[in-house]
Amino acid sequence: MPTESAIERKWRLSQARLYVILDLAYLAPEEVLAVAQKALAGGADLLQLRAKGRSLVELFPIARELARICRDRGALCIMNDWPELAEQSGADGVHLGQEDLSIGEARKLLGPQAIIGQSTHSLEQAMGAEQQGADYIGIGPIFWTPTKPAARPVGLGVIREVAQRVRIPQFCIGGINCETLPQVLAAGGRRVAVVSAVCKSHDAEDACRQLKSLLAAVGLWA
Repeated sequence: MPTESAIERKWRLSQARLYVILDLAYLAPEEVLAVAQKALAGGADLLQLRAKGRSLVELFPIARELARICRDRGALCIMNDWPELAEQSGADGVHLGQEDLSIGEARKLLGPQAIIGQSTHSLEQAMGAEQQGADYIGIGPIFWTPTKPAARPVGLGVIREVAQRVRIPQFCIGGINCETLPQVLAAGGRRVAVVSAVCKSHDAEDACRQLKSLLAAVGLWA
């Protein structure tokens, strides 16, 4: 892991608004770094590499270069599922699903300086993640999403419920794009994570710029 302190890294996390997930379900491996550069140019604050079903050997060169690009641009870099990939690549942390390694186990592997996030789908899961030591959560899917078509949307109401009870940063996810983001903001969401809105865009930089502009129009603490 990089030598940046836990306080410095988590302060940057607290200021983040736009989280872009680079999903190899949408991108070819050779496309990831180019899309990453465009997303960062458009204002992405965090990038995550998600690659279900791929091997660590295949992902390591991409992960290492992605971590370097993010460091150079002052953005945070997160690996999906695998703490060991985060550690070996120099990323800032790992994102876990409900069925993955526990937050506590990931913390033992990565140490206090790492960022550990978890996907949550209810107020109870969100509160549980905070109690277990997560640094941030994803909450969703807010809307139906082609990324996880079988997942039942949790709806907009959960956004305000979680915001009132959970203090760590919350990134709303699931079907969020420039058309649906205003609804998320109106419901109290202040941070979002997106997948297809950027990965399937013809212009990742412009897509991020538009999303960031909508987010910036509503203050982080408004």
